[in-house]
Amino acid sequence: MTAAPQLTSGAPPAAPDLVTEAPQPVIRGRSRGPSRLRALDGLRLLAALMVAGYHLGGRGGEIAQAWGGSPAQQFPTAAPLFAYGCLGVQIFFVISGFVICLSGWGRTLRAFIASRVSRLYPAYWAAILLITAVFALPWVAYKALPPSEVLTNLTMLQQPLGVDRVLGVCWTLWAEMRFYALFALCVVLPGATRGRVVLFCAGWTLAAAVAQAAHEPFLDTVLMPEYAPFFIGGIGLYLLHRYGARDPIAWAIVLVSWLIGQHYAVAGLWHAPSATAFSYRSTAVIIAVVTLGFALVAAVALGKLHWANWRWLTVAGALTYPFYLVHEHLGWVAVRALHQGAGLPSYATLPLTVGLMLLLAWVLHRFIERPLTPVLKRSIDPRR
Repeated sequence: MTAAPQLTSGAPPAAPDLVTEAPQPVIRGRSRGPSRLRALDGLRLLAALMVAGYHLGGRGGEIAQAWGGSPAQQFPTAAPLFAYGCLGVQIFFVISGFVICLSGWGRTLRAFIASRVSRLYPAYWAAILLITAVFALPWVAYKALPPSEVLTNLTMLQQPLGVDRVLGVCWTLWAEMRFYALFALCVVLPGATRGRVVLFCAGWTLAAAVAQAAHEPFLDTVLMPEYAPFFIGGIGLYLLHRYGARDPIAWAIVLVSWLIGQHYAVAGLWHAPSATAFSYRSTAVIIAVVTLGFALVAAVALGKLHWANWRWLTVAGALTYPFYLVHEHLGWVAVRALHQGAGLPSYATLPLTVGLMLLLAWVLHRFIERPLTPVLKRSIDPRR
């Protein structure tokens, strides 16, 4: 790492190359590190709860069957707000960009792969098998997929293979896997440096824009134009965390990513007011939610949330991924049983369902993730 230039009493020093001559990494105090990670864990849970609100109360489809009517009728005031919860996915992607850059810095390719595989697959396998088993019960109103398709789902490659998904949220995991692959090949394999990360962000941003203009399905699949700015924005925020707020290149990465990201969010979610649509999403609110997501991760990156040092946030962060996996499909079953079966009112059914899914997430974390993650990690990277 190039040292910062020394000021002298003579002529000012030449301006450094902002890409190759990076500022020194910021030294974080030991007391501040955990709080920063805990704040990020809290944001993960917030994003997951946003998505859960959308799946359980902000859309039609299978959840309407579980309620016995449209969620808009069950939650006339809250349903229009729940409809914005799908933007929790974009916030997840910003967080993922931050975390993957953090975890990939200084790691070998094998260690990086071991970390990602052991993090994603144990709870995922358990969720696939659990939901398949529940949907196979004769009194459950939803049907399980054929065995061959369930087995294919265990690879997490069902979407590119054209196989039906056991989990509705699997499409986001496919996006994450493509991001991991790009980052691993372009940054982790040659070794992470500030210059290499900056060039990766710039190159991906430009390539994604070209892919969008080319209308080439293969390029769209690899470069993910609609999701790339959120991952890239998270990487830029990690650079601010690592090198401090006086890094104009990192700020430029974040700003450009936010500008492009809000465009894709509005383009994907806005529609003209319609009597047949479940809900109407305002352009201004979509932009505000995207902006809030970037701002909250920026607050973590710059140490503004160092006071959020509660131990329960670490637990919340551990439960977020298994909760995200199971909340939608098993949420349908729980809502139907509690609301139509037990006769609980909708405003009691919804928080109780979320609570049950969090409890199930704790079970998956305690009895699946904690024992299997280190075993799987060591099997891939025995040198650890």
